Amino acid sequence: MNLFQPEQGYRYNSDTLLLYDFIASFTPKGELLDVGCGCGILGLLLKRDFPALHVNLLDIQAQNCEISKANAHANNIEIASFTCKDFLEAKFEHKFDMIVSNPPFYHKGGVKSENDALYLSRHSSALPFTAFASKVTKSLSNRGYFFFCYDAKQLDSLMAALLANGLNVEDLRFVYPKEEREASLVLIRARKNSKTLCKIHPPLFIYNGETFSPQVQTIFERSQTKSVTWKA
Repeated sequence: MNLFQPEQGYRYNSDTLLLYDFIASFTPKGELLDVGCGCGILGLLLKRDFPALHVNLLDIQAQNCEISKANAHANNIEIASFTCKDFLEAKFEHKFDMIVSNPPFYHKGGVKSENDALYLSRHSSALPFTAFASKVTKSLSNRGYFFFCYDAKQLDSLMAALLANGLNVEDLRFVYPKEEREASLVLIRARKNSKTLCKIHPPLFIYNGETFSPQVQTIFERSQTKSVTWKA
């Protein structure tokens, strides 16, 4: 899948591909909303692999909305709707079976980018997680799912915000740069109005020595994405 991306600004990375693989392992179905879709990569990959999905893309940045539309058209993938708006302020005509997102999660202690587009895409203050979780639960159908990835070091505040908004974590997987390093990312599947106990999946290691691990190589091969510079 060829994907237009801006020459400057936020460009997708391996986090999104790992999240795509995590979501795909649960065979998604129904009405799906991708919040902060960027170039559209997550929703487009899921629609490509699961054609029965009704995929809706949302982003706060006009350029991202334009690029995601172009990517859908270029790859002949039908998207149910495109919304260019702040998710916290958006109003929807119906509830979603699934909400997926690779949200901004650089914490407040991090250095803010001077680029406004990068700031909106990367820093948690652009989409505070407590407010995000509240809007998610209001936008999900009963027993709907919320898939996302986040900074593993912020897991305590994530769990508190999810539970406070009626979202119970059913599946969790930690991602490590290398076997001897601390977890850098966590992949989470939460469900609205669920009481299921949390399943901790086996860890995922990005590197095996100096090369990508076999698991990660398989994910990259399955995604088959290639970046193309966007020229407005």
